[in-house]
Amino acid sequence: MRSGGLIFQLAARSIRLNLLRSFLAALGIVIGVIAIAAMGMLGANMTLMVKDQMSAMGNVLTVSPDAGTSSSFGGGGMGGPQGGGVMISSGSSSSSSKSYISTSQFKEITNAVGKNGTVYALYTTSDAFTSGSKEGRTTVYGLDPDVIPGLMNLTEGAYPKGDTGALVGATLAERFDLTLGSKLKIGSDDEGYLTVRVSGIIEQRGMSFDLNTDNAVILPEKSYTSFFGDEGHYNQVNVILKNVDDASATSTSITDRLNAKKTQVRVSDASRMLSSITSTVGTLTTFVMAIAGISLLVAAVSIFNVMMMSVTERVREIGIMRSLGTQKGEILKMFVYEAAVLGFVGALIGAIASFGIGYLVVASLLGGATHFFEAGSLIYLPEAMLVGTVICVLSGLYPAWRASNLDPIEALRGE
Repeated sequence: MRSGGLIFQLAARSIRLNLLRSFLAALGIVIGVIAIAAMGMLGANMTLMVKDQMSAMGNVLTVSPDAGTSSSFGGGGMGGPQGGGVMISSGSSSSSSKSYISTSQFKEITNAVGKNGTVYALYTTSDAFTSGSKEGRTTVYGLDPDVIPGLMNLTEGAYPKGDTGALVGATLAERFDLTLGSKLKIGSDDEGYLTVRVSGIIEQRGMSFDLNTDNAVILPEKSYTSFFGDEGHYNQVNVILKNVDDASATSTSITDRLNAKKTQVRVSDASRMLSSITSTVGTLTTFVMAIAGISLLVAAVSIFNVMMMSVTERVREIGIMRSLGTQKGEILKMFVYEAAVLGFVGALIGAIASFGIGYLVVASLLGGATHFFEAGSLIYLPEAMLVGTVICVLSGLYPAWRASNLDPIEALRGE
C-alpha cells in the first residue's frame, strides 16, 4: 500500500468505474481550456497585427507649436502614424496669422536631427475640388517633388516632374472615378481655381501618422505655393528616423534647440502611441480571458462535486484501507491523483481542440492567421492547459483531505 504506483492505479481504477461521471467533469475543463486558449490567441494575434501595422510608425515623433505660442494648430496632415519619422506640425497654410514652421526653424530641426534621419518639409490645407461633374473636398499637400518618390508608392502612373501633375490617393481616386490624365480643379469661385492633371495614383497606405494620402491630393511645392501662397511657412516638417532607438535622443535635441529660450514646441513620440495601443489590446484580452475563465470556475465546482461524491461512495473502502495500514498521506495522494488525472486529460483534450478552434476564430475575426503559429500566440495553449490542471487539483484538495481524515472505525461502519 506504500507504493506510489499502486496508489495511482487505485485512483485510475476509480475513474474507470465512474467513467461517465468523470467524463462529464472533465468536459467542463475541456470547455474552459478552449475558451481561455482561443481568446488568448485571438488577443495575441490582434496585438501582433497592430505591431506589424504600426512597426513603421514606432520611429515617429510629432512636434507641434506650443499652445501658448500660436493662435491655432491645424494641418490636414496629421492622421495617425505610418511610415516613420519625426513630424513637426503647425496650422493651416491659408493664413500667416496661424502657426507654422518657418524656414529658419526647419534648418534648426535639420541640424538637431543630424545623421539620425532624413528631413523634409510639407505644406497642407483642405480645399474644395471638382472633377467633371463631381464635387468634393480633400486634403491637399505640397511637397518637394524630389522627396515624393521616397515617401509613397504608386499603383499606376508616374511621379510629378517639376511643377506639373498631381498625385491622388487610392480611396479618393476610387470615390471620384479619377484616372491618369483626369483634370482636377482645386479651389472655389471666390478664391479662384488651380487646374492640375492626375499623373499617378498612390498606393493604399491606410492609417498613417506622417501623411494621410488615401483621400488626398499631392502637389509639387511650387505649384502649391503659387496658388495657396505662404511660401516658407511649412505646416509640417517630417524626419524619417533611421533607427527607432534614436527617437528619444532626437526628441531631446529638437526641444533643446527650439525651446532654449522659451517653449515653442511640444514633442510627442509615436512609439508611445504604439505602446498605448498594445497595452489597451492586452487589457481587453485579459478581460475577455477572465470572462472565459468563468467556465473553468464552473468546471472546478463540477470536479469538487465529483470528488466529494467519490469520497462519500468510498467511505467503507477508505476504512478498510486505513485498517490495513494505509497512511493518511497515501489516502490524500489517491484522491489528489484522481483530480489531477481528470484535470490533465481534460486540459490536454482542450488544448488539442483549442489549436483548431483557435485558428478558426482568429482567421474568421481578423481576416487571416498570419501570426497564429508564432510563439506569442501558441503560448496560450500550454498556459491554458496548466491553468485547467491546477484548478482541478485545487478543487480536489478538500475532498482528498476529508477522505484522509476519516476515522477508520467510523468509516468501516459506513454504508
